[in-house]
Amino acid sequence: MNDSSWGAPSRAGQAGYWGPSDQGPGQGYVHGTAPAGPAYDAPEAQQTRPMPIVPDGPAVPRYGGDQDDDRGAARLSGPLFRDETQAARPYEAPQAQPYDMPQAQPYGAVPQNPEPMPDAPQPAPAPQKKSAGRDLGAAIGVGVGLGAVIVASLFVYKAVFVGVIAVAVVVGLWELTSRLQERKQIKAPLVPLALGGAAMVVAGYVRGPEGAWVAMALTALAVLVWRMTEPPEGYLKDVTAGVFAAFYVPFLATFVALLLTADDGPWRVLTFLLLTVVSDTGAYAIGWRFGKHKLAPRISPGKTREGLFGAVSFAMVAGALCMEFLVDDGRWWQGLLLGLAVAASATLGDLGESMIKRDLGIKDMGTLLPGHGGIMDRLDSLLPTAPVVWLLMVLFVGSG
Repeated sequence: MNDSSWGAPSRAGQAGYWGPSDQGPGQGYVHGTAPAGPAYDAPEAQQTRPMPIVPDGPAVPRYGGDQDDDRGAARLSGPLFRDETQAARPYEAPQAQPYDMPQAQPYGAVPQNPEPMPDAPQPAPAPQKKSAGRDLGAAIGVGVGLGAVIVASLFVYKAVFVGVIAVAVVVGLWELTSRLQERKQIKAPLVPLALGGAAMVVAGYVRGPEGAWVAMALTALAVLVWRMTEPPEGYLKDVTAGVFAAFYVPFLATFVALLLTADDGPWRVLTFLLLTVVSDTGAYAIGWRFGKHKLAPRISPGKTREGLFGAVSFAMVAGALCMEFLVDDGRWWQGLLLGLAVAASATLGDLGESMIKRDLGIKDMGTLLPGHGGIMDRLDSLLPTAPVVWLLMVLFVGSG
């Protein structure tokens, strides 16, 4: 092999290259010579720098075309010098932030409008008409029928009216004891209560207040003895409920019989009934039309302060008229005070009955009177009002 096959001899001073010997084949490699070629013969060629190690990775397209492909590859793999920054690498695109990237929608999903559509205008609800809560037709019919029976018995013969009171007391005791047993498993003995209650009303009419108190004491004793015939479990609660029932229904009703004993007794009883009914009517009418502020929402949600004002106003006007024209020696101003007291006692009596029904978890004490409930639902305001009217009548015009 001749020299031309390897190129011109290397220049002096170009050390660091191991090449074939120029002495011919088989002579080995000598230090200081380099192969001939255009890449090494250019006088402007600079000394090469060591190639950086490129890590294995996916193939990246090179930039720069024919100019220094190896150097471009080195730059794609990473910075050659430490002072190179991200700005020196234009091929690296900035990473998008998570909140800048749109959420991918499933195939076939309907795109959602980020701004909610305005709701379509809805028609204004029709104002609801207030309801009385009961059948007014039946309530008025039953009330008129009861009033006719009471008035007829009251002015025909007094003893007949005493019998009407006794019957109402017995039915009221039956309703009360039945509800106590159904709802609270309290067995107040009905037999001694019914017999003692009827006797209490008659004793009050015949013997006055003293007879009423004696009959009340004997009725309570009969309840204690009657209950002894059964097992002792629940004895205390049964006899306590029995004594309460004897006081609440027949004893308070006895004051109506006491009103009847006077010479103008029927007119006093009629005044008592009228004032109680007018008070309830005024409370209902004004409260149903103008009632907004609850009187006792935990006990009776239907009662309002406006209704109480109506009860007081109606009862005072009715009291002035009744005391002036129905009761002997009565005065109009006495009727104003009587009407005020009746409105207060009737309201408290109604609330007391509502408290009992709330404790028992029932709406009415019975179903005997259509539109009204039971007898006890009509006696709730009459019973506590009877002693108040009797007392004020005695103070204003005497007991005679």
